[in-house]
Amino acid sequence: MKFFALSFFTALIFFANTCNRQETEGQMELTGKIESQGITSYQYGTHVLKTENEFYALRSDKIDLDKFIGKEVTVSGSRIDGYPVDGGPLYILVTNAKQL
Repeated sequence: MKFFALSFFTALIFFANTCNRQETEGQMELTGKIESQGITSYQYGTHVLKTENEFYALRSDKIDLDKFIGKEVTVSGSRIDGYPVDGGPLYILVTNAKQL
């Protein structure tokens, strides 16, 4: 009985730690202008960062990205695994944003 309980809790801890991993290990910094996401064909992200040559879908659990709409900012974050999809941009989980 102890073996089954130990196995169950080990599996539970393993799945709890791996199911919520959405970002890659590498951090990145991007500079550009933040805009509201709007309606898109790829349907992910809450905001967009437009740089000189590209654009990125953004989301943040820590930063209120609405405060930066229309402003030039540098964002720090990491790529969210599994994206891009449907011809969309890279998907970035933003952990820090600084207005220029």
